[in-house]
Amino acid sequence: MLKVVLIGTGNVARQLFPALQGSGKAQVVQVAGRNPAALSHFSRHTATGGLDGIDPGADMYIIAVSDAAIPTVSELITDSNKLVIHTSGSVALEALAGPHRKGACYPLQTFSKDREVDFREIPLCIEAENKNDLALLRDLAHALSDMVLEVSSEKRRSLHLAAVFANNFTNHLYHISHELLDREMLPFTLLLPLIRETAAKINQMPPFDAQTGPARRDDQAVIRKHLQLLENQHQREIYALLSNAITDTYAKKL
Repeated sequence: MLKVVLIGTGNVARQLFPALQGSGKAQVVQVAGRNPAALSHFSRHTATGGLDGIDPGADMYIIAVSDAAIPTVSELITDSNKLVIHTSGSVALEALAGPHRKGACYPLQTFSKDREVDFREIPLCIEAENKNDLALLRDLAHALSDMVLEVSSEKRRSLHLAAVFANNFTNHLYHISHELLDREMLPFTLLLPLIRETAAKINQMPPFDAQTGPARRDDQAVIRKHLQLLENQHQREIYALLSNAITDTYAKKL
């Protein structure tokens, strides 16, 4: 059984902890972090401690903190025999500072504190400096997920960028839609079948082929009407930018 210290108490750590504990391959012997209140979530299940008291006896140290904090936190593990991995999609392996062995395991999913996810359905993108550590990481990742890929730091950065477009930016558009419907006292649930069908279609066809709507048709009359309806300048700018991008894309391809 692999002894693991999980460093971090945020959304990723909260979801990763039960997945590790239930994997049959790893035992989280400690969760370490800066926030005592956040650590209390884990203290019922394992040992907890501050960053100044990280357990030195583990086999693997998983850093699930903000990207900016990864170099500083990784320096706290000074034993060259230990394997230290981070969970970031946009941080290169070289950001891990210190003499220890280095790796990465990026779970490609959106995490919220109070919403459970099934780790078996989450792609895990792994990388390590040497073959032995890569094999170890692959073995653990397969115990957590049905989809494990070896992805370099460079490709992982591009993957993270694609994920931001597909998830974070799209979710902001949901937020704008929610605001527009609130203004008219209409429920956001009216859009849920449309959202589900849009997501389902790309299981069967490329997103390029699935595109519909006024910008896809270059229907400038409808686009102008929509822009007139938008009172918020921020929303108007986003609508115009995306409409132009879609129209230009299809004008060039067709």
